[in-house]
Amino acid sequence: MVSRDLFARAQRFIPGGVNSPVRAFGAVGGVPPFIDKASGATVTDADGRRYVDYVGSWGPMILGHSHPPIVAAIRKAAGRGTSYGAPTAGEVEMAERIVAALPAVELIRMVSSGTEATMTAIRLARGFTGRRKVIKFIGCYHGHVDALLVKAGSGVATLGIPGSPGVPETLAQLTIALPYNDDAAAREAIQTHGDDLAGVIVEPVAGNMGVVPPAPGFLESLRELTAQSGSLLIFDEVITGFRVAYGGWQTLMGIRPDLTCLGKIIGGGLPVGALGGRRDIMACLAPDGPIYQAGTLSGNPLAMAAGKATLDLLKEASYAQLENQTRILCDGYRERFARRGLPLRINQVGSLFTLFFADGPVTDFATAARSDGKVFARFFHGMLDRGVYLPPSPFEAHFVSFAHGDREIEQTLAACDKTLAAL
Repeated sequence: MVSRDLFARAQRFIPGGVNSPVRAFGAVGGVPPFIDKASGATVTDADGRRYVDYVGSWGPMILGHSHPPIVAAIRKAAGRGTSYGAPTAGEVEMAERIVAALPAVELIRMVSSGTEATMTAIRLARGFTGRRKVIKFIGCYHGHVDALLVKAGSGVATLGIPGSPGVPETLAQLTIALPYNDDAAAREAIQTHGDDLAGVIVEPVAGNMGVVPPAPGFLESLRELTAQSGSLLIFDEVITGFRVAYGGWQTLMGIRPDLTCLGKIIGGGLPVGALGGRRDIMACLAPDGPIYQAGTLSGNPLAMAAGKATLDLLKEASYAQLENQTRILCDGYRERFARRGLPLRINQVGSLFTLFFADGPVTDFATAARSDGKVFARFFHGMLDRGVYLPPSPFEAHFVSFAHGDREIEQTLAACDKTLAAL
């Protein structure tokens, strides 16, 4: 098998055989399919097997793979050059689109990844406030930034790693990790550390312990408490930005964070991230201010072209239609599990959802961790064998795109029927 041979070769030259840990299938076992091509709602592996895809490059393929206008934009941009290390009109046009979509963003800085965006946000919060400490929430993953790997979600949770060697203890001590959705804990911590608290960073909808929506009033309380303490509220909308709405969760809820981190979708599938926020804070970044951040590939012309094409299409798209299609799929899962008397909890927010193999509500990392990983692994492989590619971890979001039509939903639920019958 080609994928098996490729994985064996990769393990000789790449740590774990992959360039991002979750891809190694550590949570589910077996050999990961090596993807050869993708179109619409499907991916095809090196062995020629075709799957309905719910990974979607972990979110950015909201319009589907190889969407013709996006491919055309990339080709046109590539014909003019792939990188200049100099300003381009595309950067300006992208900035104008994002600032218009997000009222809380008055200035924006393009970077090359979500991790780079959150890293810069923490540095900027510390530099702007003159304070050291940061609050994050257990199970929220904000990229592999040293200060934010403490009790993180995503691949860190999948591999069962509490943090990471290489992060100095003194740095980790400056990060305060609290339970997600615990307003009382947040209130106490902000009041206790307020004089030395630079900022609070949060996924407004957690997507890296599985999908966990915010409890009513939780984010509003964080906004109030940070404003009172003089610390900054940082929304990590790397997943939710332009995925749950045109703009992001903050535009749906009317909450204005001080800083916003973006990624994924705004590059149309190419490597990109962004950090934006209040003018007085963002103006502290070099060259206007003393806080340094730089990147040769920031505002890469190919990524800007893909991102502009994506945002222009999303501005006219029906997010309600996409959410409804996702709801049909989730209801189908619920019906099939209930018919067999199997425990299943589904958290859905817009076109994001997670299947938790557990009883009871999932509201934070502790309740998400009760999901039965062994059952998930069997279900995952049953679906993969029947042509459906789910995220290979119980702690990740499933992504539905505008390319997932009735046929793909029916194929997915048919695979679910057969998989449950064989469990």
